[in-house]
Amino acid sequence: MALNFELVTPEKLLRSEEVHMVVVPGTEGDMGIFARHAPVMTTIRDGNISIYKTAGGEAETIKVEGGFAEVNSKGLTILAEKVVEED
Repeated sequence: MALNFELVTPEKLLRSEEVHMVVVPGTEGDMGIFARHAPVMTTIRDGNISIYKTAGGEAETIKVEGGFAEVNSKGLTILAEKVVEED
């Protein structure tokens, strides 16, 4: 079963896709989110979001600065204050 993942900034929707797992840099520590995770809302700290498209696959990382993460019955939405583009 796949996790519906969305990454949003104040400017636009950056990602909307089905993935295996996302690791979120929560202020209380990193959280691994899979499909059917219990509902939760948390603030996120500056750090990297790790996106695993398949089980055992390589992670894609996206650097974010601040924001919130919400898990509900529809999936995971990250509302990032800023996404840092890597050169």
